[in-house]
Amino acid sequence: MSTTRTYRDAVDSLNSLQTNAAALEVVRATGGRSSAFAIPEMLEYLGVIGYTPTDLNALNAIHITGTKGKGSTSAFVDSILRSARPEWKTGLYTSPHLIAVRERIRINGKPLSEEDFTKYFFEVWDRIDANKTRVATTPDKPGYFRFMTLVAFHTFLSLKVDATILEVGVGGTYDSTNIVPKPVVTGITALGIDHVTVLGKTIPEIAWHKGGIFKDGVPAFTVDQPVEGLDVLKKQAQDLKVSEFNVVSPIPKLSEIKLGLAGTHQIQNATLAVHLARSFLSSRGLISSNEILTDDVIRGLENARWPGRCQTVVDRAHPKTTWYLDGAHTFESLEYCIRWFVSPGVGLQAGSKKGNRILVFNCTSGRSGAAFLEAMYKQMGSQLEAAGAEETSASFFDHVVFCTNVTYSDGGFKGDLTSLAISETELSELTIQRQLAAAWSALNPTFTTDKIHVLPSIEHAVTLVRKLDGEAESTTVLVAGSLHLVGGVIEVAGLSWSL
Repeated sequence: MSTTRTYRDAVDSLNSLQTNAAALEVVRATGGRSSAFAIPEMLEYLGVIGYTPTDLNALNAIHITGTKGKGSTSAFVDSILRSARPEWKTGLYTSPHLIAVRERIRINGKPLSEEDFTKYFFEVWDRIDANKTRVATTPDKPGYFRFMTLVAFHTFLSLKVDATILEVGVGGTYDSTNIVPKPVVTGITALGIDHVTVLGKTIPEIAWHKGGIFKDGVPAFTVDQPVEGLDVLKKQAQDLKVSEFNVVSPIPKLSEIKLGLAGTHQIQNATLAVHLARSFLSSRGLISSNEILTDDVIRGLENARWPGRCQTVVDRAHPKTTWYLDGAHTFESLEYCIRWFVSPGVGLQAGSKKGNRILVFNCTSGRSGAAFLEAMYKQMGSQLEAAGAEETSASFFDHVVFCTNVTYSDGGFKGDLTSLAISETELSELTIQRQLAAAWSALNPTFTTDKIHVLPSIEHAVTLVRKLDGEAESTTVLVAGSLHLVGGVIEVAGLSWSL
């Protein structure tokens, strides 16, 4: 094995495992590879890199899924455990990342260093190369997310973490994280309607997949859910023989705490996180008080950080510009985003408006961008009316920018942000961005076309913001619709320090 391979080599190797846009279309057209293969294949890869499923119990995992809020809940749990037990080594596995893939694997709240990521990445890569899979139908290499999950397992086991917060990628039952036989506790965040409206799934179907992370003899927690979803979760809990099934209740005085993550919707995520963390600590005999909001818990909630989600960043290099970053990309998360941004003290200034207010937006292919913009537009109107503002949805933004997720103006991606899942035709013709611009014009016929910008890259968008900033007293920018977009803005605008 070469000792000269670099972090960039690891990122390039990882990107080679991405499925490109053309292949994704074939998968969609044929209904996809059967989910029945998902767990057996993942178990096979686990064996190839030298572990058994039982070995994963040493992760001491808190397994979290849900349609929305699972990343934020994971971040809260991680912060609470680190506050309560600072002597522990705590692992956190989440997805996607903002600007560097190593953000997905964190130790004590910090992303793996480039050196450590490269080390553990190639240890897994080389083991898979040296020990080809034994079942003929199993690909020689797992896909991107599966591979990252294997790297996370290997990293946490190698470092002998005391606790692992494990966020599900997609679904639950067939997710590659769902091979830990005995997590310490499992949790399910809100089952949103986005999968119903966009993917055509029913709430019971969604609930069945999410409840697939329940395990025999392991306590399970969930927030309040739609009745038809909660009924399925209860049945899953019974069938999978959990030790206890808990629908968490609001915690008195939690709303009085200044949570580290902005937005009123975070109260529900924080509530679930508190119960998950307490269940974990109780399993270790470390709960000595019936008081739920202890000093350790409060400190953990206040110190939680989850960049790119309802995040406010004053631009150090351009202090007249304030960035409001939210990777919201579902109907409900975009609604929460607008509730947060269009509120006094955030994007809604006191008194008369000064300066420019800009929206930078993109959404991925396959989602209804026009419907997203319409939902945001209506929510803006409701928020402005509730705040008694003189402005309307039509006048709220001075400029709207629709750009691709391509990082740089030369058409290149930052290595960690490379996406092969974007159609080259759509990129070259700016198909989605032109559709978004047309949708905005239809929503707001009085919005002049010279204030609607269709741009080929994130760098083009940031350059425009800088130009507008130079012409105004101040500039307020909301970036939303895609975590990849938010990550690209952080990279190009030089906001990495805010992570």
